[in-house]
Amino acid sequence: MTTSGLWVRPVQGIGEVEAGDDVARVLLDALDAAVREGDPAAALEDGDVVVVASKIVSKSEGRLVRADDREQAITDETVRVVATREHPGGVTRIVENKQGLVLAAAGVDASNVPPGTVLLLPEDPDVSARRIRAGIAEATGRTVGVVVADTAGRAWRQGVTDIAIGAAGVVVLDDLRGSADREGRPLTATVVAVADELAAATELVRGKSAGVPVAVVRGVAAWVTAEDGPGARAIVRAAEDDMFRTGSAESYDEGYDAGYDEGVEAGRSEGFSSGYEQGYSDGESRVESSAL
Repeated sequence: MTTSGLWVRPVQGIGEVEAGDDVARVLLDALDAAVREGDPAAALEDGDVVVVASKIVSKSEGRLVRADDREQAITDETVRVVATREHPGGVTRIVENKQGLVLAAAGVDASNVPPGTVLLLPEDPDVSARRIRAGIAEATGRTVGVVVADTAGRAWRQGVTDIAIGAAGVVVLDDLRGSADREGRPLTATVVAVADELAAATELVRGKSAGVPVAVVRGVAAWVTAEDGPGARAIVRAAEDDMFRTGSAESYDEGYDAGYDEGVEAGRSEGFSSGYEQGYSDGESRVESSAL
């Protein structure tokens, strides 16, 4: 699928979001205010995609928690350590978190929050996206898609970009396998990460420090669905398909264990085991005799 053009617009006027706030209502109030101020194009249309920063979703869901030690908060959210790297500022941990995402610091955010607190990711970002979508539909009657976005780094590339960690009513993956290219050759591996591309596009107008947590994308109705769909969890590569699942520490441990086991077997075949036992016995006897 393609589009003839995109319209990406930040939603201005959203203030500080607190626990218990209805994100759908908050963003609709901001859009309604823009319409009243003479901007009718701000009203949502069928086929729009609303991209919401995970930070305000987390705040609305009460995920701002007290944590004197951010490192412990990261540990608490970690399912699996993929890689670590020491640097002058400390240690960076790349981990798989409880949401199944592989991120630096498990997605635990200490920026733009009160001292002594950290912000955790939404417990289930796909559920969050569905809730926001349902709220918009109930209030406006519009069929829109919703993406919950968060910032992530990329392996092999410098810099960060926004990705979809939650989605509802959006084709998150456009599977082109089985179709043909312009020369008639079959595509065998092309699956486009549509939800990630939508998230990244809106980051250009939302920014990292401008305090604009929501943007609307227009011109992408072909990727908006009647049903909520599988959500952004479908983007996470299955373990059996992940060529880089094990991190450096895990790979080292696996290699060490395999080498150690083979070394023990080789030693046994060459009399290593019996020699070790005799040497241990002799050493123990010498220590005991010296103590008398």
